[in-house]
Amino acid sequence: MENNEVLQKIKSGLIVSCQALDDEPLHGSFIMARMALAAKEGGAVGIRANSPEDIYAIKKAVDLPVIGLYKVEYPDSEVYITPTMAEVDAICSAGADIIAVDATNRIRPNGEMLENFFAKAREKYPDKLFMADTSCFEEGVLAEKLGFDLIGTTMSGYTSYTKNRILPDYELMQKYAREVKVPIIAEGGIWTPEQLKAALDTGVWAAVVGTAITRPREITKRFVEYIK
Repeated sequence: MENNEVLQKIKSGLIVSCQALDDEPLHGSFIMARMALAAKEGGAVGIRANSPEDIYAIKKAVDLPVIGLYKVEYPDSEVYITPTMAEVDAICSAGADIIAVDATNRIRPNGEMLENFFAKAREKYPDKLFMADTSCFEEGVLAEKLGFDLIGTTMSGYTSYTKNRILPDYELMQKYAREVKVPIIAEGGIWTPEQLKAALDTGVWAAVVGTAITRPREITKRFVEYIK
């Protein structure tokens, strides 16, 4: 798909995040590919997926745009969403349509800052769409200046300086939609259809829902906690 086609396909729709960590019962590329197919049949316009293996399997199973990321932890950094060029290379090889990377102001592995990292990524993959996973408005402004193609509210509430933000972060969504020119992806803490509709009503380009749809262990915990 051409980049503009990718963006138009996800516009005003629901992107379903199909991810399962190593310690989760549904972990595995085959299961995530089936989850993506179920999401497509339910009306999803795109998929967000973690790891080259899952991305490759999902691309074979569905013809939806895939936002790819690669979660890898390094001992010298808090950044774990596509933290280095090694992860960018792996995602691109797997066929992701959009590359999602942590775009917070935290230092990356080996002491690298976002500006240097993204300059290398853009030079190597000039025709790829890149999504900035941000936690606050200032990070989004910088991401737009650096040349990211999309900006997400993904990390709001997950950095030390935004941990008290109420999710979904409608305020950040609204401010981005009003003041930033690139497409905005609402993500983080969307648990209900009503919250999804409220997020889209802020003027964002599209919205991602993950845990509430594709992580039954966490969904079950939420129900159990409510009745305790």
